[in-house]
Amino acid sequence: MSTREHWISTADRLLEAAWRWATPDSALLDLPGRPSKSGVQSDGLEGYARTFLAAAFRAAGTQEDRWLDRYAEGLQAGAAGAWPKIQGHDVFGQPMVESASVALGLRLTRPWLWDKLDDSTQDQAEAWLRDALTNVPAPNNWYLFPFTVAGFLEDVGRGDEVTNRARERALDLLESWYRGQGWYSDGDGRAFDHYNGWALHLYPVLDAYLGNKETPHGQRLKEHLESFSLLFGSDGAPIHFGRSLTYRFAAASAVALGAVTGHTPLSPGQSQGLINRSLDYFLNNNSLTDDGLLSLGWHGPHEPTLQNYSGPASPYWASKAFVCLLAQEDHPLWTAQEESIEEKTLAVPAPGFLIQVADGIARLHNHGSDHIKPHEGEFAADDDPHYGRLAYSTKTGPTAKTNVADNHFAVVINGNRSVRRRIHPIHAADNWAASWHRPAFPSGPPMFPGLKVESITIAHGRYELRVHRVHKAPHGTRVEETGWATELHSQLVPVHGWTGKDEVRAPQGTAYTPWVTIPRLTAEVEGTAIFAALAVLSEEREQLPETGTIITGNSLEVHWFNTTTRITFGEEGIEVV
Repeated sequence: MSTREHWISTADRLLEAAWRWATPDSALLDLPGRPSKSGVQSDGLEGYARTFLAAAFRAAGTQEDRWLDRYAEGLQAGAAGAWPKIQGHDVFGQPMVESASVALGLRLTRPWLWDKLDDSTQDQAEAWLRDALTNVPAPNNWYLFPFTVAGFLEDVGRGDEVTNRARERALDLLESWYRGQGWYSDGDGRAFDHYNGWALHLYPVLDAYLGNKETPHGQRLKEHLESFSLLFGSDGAPIHFGRSLTYRFAAASAVALGAVTGHTPLSPGQSQGLINRSLDYFLNNNSLTDDGLLSLGWHGPHEPTLQNYSGPASPYWASKAFVCLLAQEDHPLWTAQEESIEEKTLAVPAPGFLIQVADGIARLHNHGSDHIKPHEGEFAADDDPHYGRLAYSTKTGPTAKTNVADNHFAVVINGNRSVRRRIHPIHAADNWAASWHRPAFPSGPPMFPGLKVESITIAHGRYELRVHRVHKAPHGTRVEETGWATELHSQLVPVHGWTGKDEVRAPQGTAYTPWVTIPRLTAEVEGTAIFAALAVLSEEREQLPETGTIITGNSLEVHWFNTTTRITFGEEGIEVV
């Protein structure tokens, strides 16, 4: 079986399994599992819409109408009343999300589905979709859902001032969210995650491709893939970071779209290798239930990976990866030999990331993405494991809220342990990235005057030097740093300032392991002090290199790997030489 045939057969297997749960009128796919906050009717629409994406990419790519008769039947019943109405995000918003998948599916399959519908059914479908254009989306990537609906309506000759306004509004907002180097914030603020690939790049670039139009967003996708393509392990695992991770191999959709449209820095062989490994990573790691359905989780089911908007059919946003089928069988994406992507360390200042790839493991050191809305203020204190950790990888997941936090620098005052929420990037360059934050205390007072933590990560091969400066800690303060939560080898070695070392257990584990122990360093502090540690995540335990330090005022010199690194904390920022 060729690579492309493998993708087609996978789409067919997923669709066959999902359609066993369809309602008699084909309008809803009521997949088994715990419902989302939107309720079972909305979840059933989600099952129809998201699987429709897989069927639509398959049809457009193969020029076959398999599966489409039942989607036509479901569209007729759904638009006639079986689907919930589209409303604003603050009322009952999920149908607006699904309207984009319905519209995109109809656009991709127009010759086999839409053009064969009678006028009455077309009018009913348009009326249902149009509510997406006049209700208020969530203040983030959701604005691309009415954008996508409008694109379809215009494509079939049903555009007007309302559709034009929806598209202009989305593009204006998208422009305001662009931060550079191919990265968008998902709404106002600093939320950088997988939504860049499977939403903020996918919808406008695919819209232009289907409309045969030039777009500046294509160049941005190309720039995005310069860094994003490094965030996959050699086994195909995407970086375990951010929300909606149950969408799994949807993470590869931006790579596939880049190859289809030509907006990519990768060779066809690199693109093919990456998307193939990502698909097979999940197929080979228990992502499917015994019924052949994508489960709510990562490998198998995993509740802490989920958000309350996730329902039984939510994982089928993975269908976006089937955009690769728009490349015909003679396209270089399929005819080239698979290639790997070079391992390296890359600083990405726009989102505040340091990407470190070594030994087949990608690590993301987060000094810029916090998912805090601008109006939430400095002390949005609720812990968010998907954004607040110092580091993420393709082999580890963050511990759940009720566990000890992994990869975390905590300030502990009167028994209250701080969390890291609003992250202020300082700079990222060469092999380092730095940020600062004010510790927030979910179960304690809102703040301690002057208390602040500056953090920097410096990468060298598989090793990480983590340095923190604590400002104005009150008497009786303790600080803690934890390492990677994994069944692999996670080591955390004190370099400067630490006085205690132990391991703590996370009994609820991570998406990769049911339980885990985490290395931890501890120390007492009062006033301002600097702490440094050497961390490593590796397949095998090893003897870490000897390190030595000299501290002079606000500068710390670290001697490691036969070199000296000087970190200077100044009023204008942090300098590394």
